[in-house]
Amino acid sequence: MRYFKELSNRNRIVSEQTCNAVVNLQDTSCYVIKFVISGSEKCIVNSRAMSIFPDSFTVINAGTDYCSLIDSISPVHTLTLYLDTKFVADFNRCFSLDHEDLLAHTESKDKPQFVETLYPLVGNLNYNIAHLKKQISNGIEDEMLINEYLHHCLIGYYQIYTQEIDNKYQRLSFLKTKTKKEIFRRLLLAKEYLHSNSDKEVKLEDLAKYCCLSTNHLLRTFKEAFGKSPWQYLIQLRLDRAKSFLRTTDYPLSEIICLVGFESLSSFVRLFKTSVGITPFKYKRLNAIKNNFFELRH
Repeated sequence: MRYFKELSNRNRIVSEQTCNAVVNLQDTSCYVIKFVISGSEKCIVNSRAMSIFPDSFTVINAGTDYCSLIDSISPVHTLTLYLDTKFVADFNRCFSLDHEDLLAHTESKDKPQFVETLYPLVGNLNYNIAHLKKQISNGIEDEMLINEYLHHCLIGYYQIYTQEIDNKYQRLSFLKTKTKKEIFRRLLLAKEYLHSNSDKEVKLEDLAKYCCLSTNHLLRTFKEAFGKSPWQYLIQLRLDRAKSFLRTTDYPLSEIICLVGFESLSSFVRLFKTSVGITPFKYKRLNAIKNNFFELRH
């Protein structure tokens, strides 16, 4: 199953389901925003591997080399937005300047450079992607409507960028800008490692080695930037993914535990109840009731 739409302004949308795919690309004419609706996709950006799951996405700058890999028993559903550099530059200009400056300035030729990392799929962007996915299922063809969706997707991304990059960067207490930027870059590598390996055993020493920080330096600066220790961040990530599986699949709990990286049923249930307030069994039952009620109303 594949949906492909290229617009007159050179924006493109590709939605497909596949078990095996390898894509190598360098495109100087567009930015790429990659989402995974179900399953997972490995993306290698500038020789750095990241795994994209339904709770995350990545942004790739125009001109960046990247490789996309899918190797799965069941079909992986991906959604990729290719945004023309002029479209993004104009949006960035409109987003950054006030109305008077917009009227006074000519078209911007600058290409914005975004941090190429994993971002959480939350807030308005999550809402817009869910609606765009429904429109794609219905075979959307209206260019004006599609461009409105892409515009709102960029608004959602900029909001997430502010929260995940600007705000967390400012939390670091280093005085030298160069040091602060380098530490934050390495912390983003640590965060990517946790997201990409959350279903495996993660050792603090391996995490520190991956981001080129000592274990104690990592522990101090990670919590300063992200508000949680690496262990707390990993546990919350696993719990959030477990909640998603409980809401959207019929997988048995034993399988969900393996998929998200927990080894013990008892520790998972205890942590889940502490975090959510109810057991995973009750959480699944309440969401099933809620979904049935929603279907009856519609």
